[in-house]
Amino acid sequence: MTDDRCADTAERYADTAGRAVLETIRAYGVDAIFGIPGTHNLELYRPLASLGIRAVTNRHEQGSGYGADGWAQQTGLPGVVITTSGPGLQNAMSAIGTAFCESRPLIVLSPGVPLGAEFADVGTLHETKDATAMVGAIAEWSRRVSSAAEAVDAVHDAFTLFQTGRPRPVHIEIPLDVLEAPADVPAEARHPRVMPPRVSGDPSALADAARLLQGAQRPVIVAGGGSVDAAHEVTALAERLGAPVLTTLNGKGVVDERHPLSLGSNLRLAAAREVAEDADVVLVIGSKLGEAELWAPRLEARGAVVRIDISPLQRNKNLDATVGIVGDAAAVSAAMLALLPDEGRAARDLTIERAAIEAEMRDTAPEAVALAELIADALPDDAIVAGDSSQIVYMALGSVLRSQHPHSLLYTPTYATLGYGLPAAIGARVAQTAHPVVTVIGDGALMFCVNELVTAVEQRLDVTIVCVDNGGYAEIRQNEVDRGMTPIGVDLVQPDWAALATAFGATGRRVDDRDDIVPSIRDAIAAGGAQLVHIPTQRQD
Repeated sequence: MTDDRCADTAERYADTAGRAVLETIRAYGVDAIFGIPGTHNLELYRPLASLGIRAVTNRHEQGSGYGADGWAQQTGLPGVVITTSGPGLQNAMSAIGTAFCESRPLIVLSPGVPLGAEFADVGTLHETKDATAMVGAIAEWSRRVSSAAEAVDAVHDAFTLFQTGRPRPVHIEIPLDVLEAPADVPAEARHPRVMPPRVSGDPSALADAARLLQGAQRPVIVAGGGSVDAAHEVTALAERLGAPVLTTLNGKGVVDERHPLSLGSNLRLAAAREVAEDADVVLVIGSKLGEAELWAPRLEARGAVVRIDISPLQRNKNLDATVGIVGDAAAVSAAMLALLPDEGRAARDLTIERAAIEAEMRDTAPEAVALAELIADALPDDAIVAGDSSQIVYMALGSVLRSQHPHSLLYTPTYATLGYGLPAAIGARVAQTAHPVVTVIGDGALMFCVNELVTAVEQRLDVTIVCVDNGGYAEIRQNEVDRGMTPIGVDLVQPDWAALATAFGATGRRVDDRDDIVPSIRDAIAAGGAQLVHIPTQRQD
C-alpha cells in the first residue's frame, strides 16, 4: 500500500465507533484487553496503542475470557474481551457462562453482520444466526446496537451495572458497518458517568437486623463473593459481634484467614456448616448459599437469618431470611456497625470447631491435603494463586491456603470449568507485578489451556505453573468405579510436561522426589519468567 493510501485509510478510520467504544472504556480506567484479532474486529484493535491499552493475545478466546477475569479480580475493574464474529465469540461462551455463575464483571465486544443483513443466511464469513440471542442466553444482557452512540451508551450501562448491581457479564455486538463508520459521538459523551451512591439498605430492615444481632448469643457470619469489596467492614462486624466467620470460596480472604475469628473457606465440610447451622443468628453477606459452595443441598440454619445482598432476588434464595437487606455489602455493613454498641464482644473460642474442621478436611482427602500443604509451604505469603477445577484445589488447597486478602485465590467453584487456572494467572500478572502469581492445576485441566503457556512467554510474564499429574480425570474415574463401571475415557496419555514447557519457550521442571517439591516451586518462582513444575503424584514416595 502506498503512503498516500495509508494516510487516506488512517484518516478514514481516525474516529470510528470502534474508537469511541474503546475510548470510553479507557476513560473508566481499563488499560488492558484480552482477545484475538480477526478479520472483522480490526477497528476495535486500531485505537488500542494510541489509547494506552495493552493488547494480550491469547491462543483461544476461552483463555481471553479467563484472562480478563483474573485481571479484573486484581484491579477492581471489569475485564474486557474483544472477539471476532462467529467462532471467536462462540469460543468465549464458556468464559461468559463462568462470569455469570461467579458474578464477575466482564465486557465482551464483538462485531456483527451489517445492519439489514440479520438472518440473511447467505454464507458470509463467520455468519451466525443470532449472535446477540446466543450470548443473551447466558449473559446478564446482550445488545446489538445500531449506532456508535448506542454502543457508547451500552458501555456506560455496563459500568453502572458493575458499580451498583450484581456484577455479571455483558455483550455488545456492533454491526460491521457501524463499527467502521465515523462515530459522531461528542467527546463529553465518552467521559465516565457519575455513578449513583451505593445503596446502604432500608433503615427499618437495618434496625431489625441490628436488634437480632445485638441480642444473639452465638452469631455467625457467612461471607460470599458479594462481600469481597467489604473486607474492612465485615471484619469490623465480626469483631464487634465476636462472631466466627465462614466464607465461600468466592468470598475467601474477606476476613484474613489468620484472624482468630476466621474459620476459612470450608463450607464444603459438615463440621464448618454445623457452626453456621447452630447459630442463633446467622448473618449472610453476599452469597446465594448454592449447593456448589456448600457441597450439600442447603444450609439448614436453625436460628434467625439476616441476609445482605445487592440483589433483591437473593433474599430467600436457598435459605429464607428473617430480615433481608438489599444494598451494597460495604455500605450496609457500615450502616449496621453504626447501630451496634461501640464496645465489641469478647471473641468466641473456636478451638474445638477449628479442630473438627481440620480433622474432617484431612480425613476426606489425606493425600491431597498433604500435597497441598507442601505446595502452600512453598508459596510466598503474598502470592496470588489461580486454581482450576482440579482435585488438588477443591479437595485441599482451597482449605489449606490461608488467604490474607480477597482475590488471593482465583477460582470458579460454581461453574467449575476446566482450563481456567493458567489464563486467569496470566490476567492477574498482567494486572500487577507486586505479588508473585502461581497457578496450581491438574493435568486434565492444564490440557484445556496449555496453549496459553506461550501467551505467558510472549507477554514476558513471571508465572509459575504447578501441574499436579494424577494421570487423567481421577475423580471421574472414581465416580465410574463407584457406579460399578469399568473405567472408560479417564486414564489419559500424558506428555513430557517439562519438555513441552521448554518447547513453548518456558522452563520445565519435573519433580520425582517428594522432598524436592518445596524447593522446586520456590526456585521456579525466584527464577522468574514462565515456569512449569510437574509433580507426577502417582510416583511420589
